[in-house]
Amino acid sequence: MTDPQIAIAMLGIFIFLVFLGFPIAFTLMAMGIGFGYYAYFDPSRMWREYFRLEEGAGGFESVQLWIEGFFNNRIFDLFVNQTYTVMSNEVLTAVPLFLFMGYIVERANIVERLFTTLNIASKNIPGSLGVAALITCMFFATATGIVGAVVTLMGLLALPAMLRARYDHSFASGIICAGGTLGILIPPSIMLIVYAAASGVSIVRLYAGALLPGLLLTGLYLLYVVGRAIMQPSVAPKPAPGDVPDVPVGKLIFMIATSFLPLAVLILSVLGSILFGLATPTEAASIGALGGLVLAVVYRALTWQRLRESVYLTVRTTAMVCWLFVGSYTFSSVFSYLGGENLIAHFVEGLDLNTVTFLILAQIIIFLLGWPLEWSEIIIIFVPIFLPLLDQFGVDPLFFGILVALNLQTSFLTPPMAMSAYYLKGIAPSEVRLTSIFKGCMPYLAMVIIAMVTVYVFPQIVYWLPNLVYG
Repeated sequence: MTDPQIAIAMLGIFIFLVFLGFPIAFTLMAMGIGFGYYAYFDPSRMWREYFRLEEGAGGFESVQLWIEGFFNNRIFDLFVNQTYTVMSNEVLTAVPLFLFMGYIVERANIVERLFTTLNIASKNIPGSLGVAALITCMFFATATGIVGAVVTLMGLLALPAMLRARYDHSFASGIICAGGTLGILIPPSIMLIVYAAASGVSIVRLYAGALLPGLLLTGLYLLYVVGRAIMQPSVAPKPAPGDVPDVPVGKLIFMIATSFLPLAVLILSVLGSILFGLATPTEAASIGALGGLVLAVVYRALTWQRLRESVYLTVRTTAMVCWLFVGSYTFSSVFSYLGGENLIAHFVEGLDLNTVTFLILAQIIIFLLGWPLEWSEIIIIFVPIFLPLLDQFGVDPLFFGILVALNLQTSFLTPPMAMSAYYLKGIAPSEVRLTSIFKGCMPYLAMVIIAMVTVYVFPQIVYWLPNLVYG
């Protein structure tokens, strides 16, 4: 077999092992080191000192030099260098800080207050509970960026309320599942930080470019919820008298001030300081982490147990992301060295694609990868395969990243591996069937596709804010 053929076999074996359920980060590292040992195998260099031994040299010395030669393969130097590169990446430093902010906010009891307030404020809107749940999901998802945390907590808060109000099971479930995924798109998004580290695109411009598409997708979700409630009132009955308390305007303003404003100020201070150049993403994430702690203290929700849980979950998730990067960098370096990247590039050239068909093909592949894989694995492992092809088709990596971020909303909503649905099913009442949750997610897939088409047809949705702020 030629080296490029071995590279393709390497990729195929990796995908096969992933489907078998092996841990992806360690599989990447093992595959990278294993095939890299072959790629960089050079006996004359590795066992140079061993071959220089004079006849009659001691057996212990010869065994020692042979073992040293065995580990003198350049793949081990590459692995160490890639690990150091990842751990010293300034962009990735923001990841644990944003994660910590999210986990602290999750435990600060803000979300329950916010949902209650929005439910009262929107009681005259069709599908008011759904609207309140979706807006709460958006704010909470933006603050945390952790899909599982948002879906689980909102499933405990909003789903029982909607079921008590006689909402259709699938309609209510879809709102929570779709709303919980918005945090990986709307800044400050951890996913965009990871894409920036993988692609070399400015995270500041990515944040600015993702803001309007994120609001566009949220608007489409809200239009669907309100429109469905108007056209089919049985799925979202109007609240009965007494279900939603009548609150005086003054008290409602106070409730908004104590629930909505603190979280909004925290998000806007973090995002604003990044977009207007007042702080780097890492510095802004530090502000966010401190702000989350302050909110937890103000709401009297900061305990030693909650702080310890937040730190533990932050460290665990950060370690997963970092080791995924280490494995991916090692794997992709060996893959490119063997000629796999050039082989894929020549294959794509042979398809005679134009820009539109290339983007459609890339997004279909990413959509299909979203079934078995999570967004972090897709961004770190598979998106870099497309990045070298972007120049050839005249695609801006910033624009491509926003399309990918929109597309990855579907990875949490598409059966059979719709993780949002499984998160919700884990805490939902027994009468809410998994099939009903899947059914409720389907309309939001259409909203995502509409948003992607709209962004492609009107690219200024992505470019307007970055150009306005940064020129």
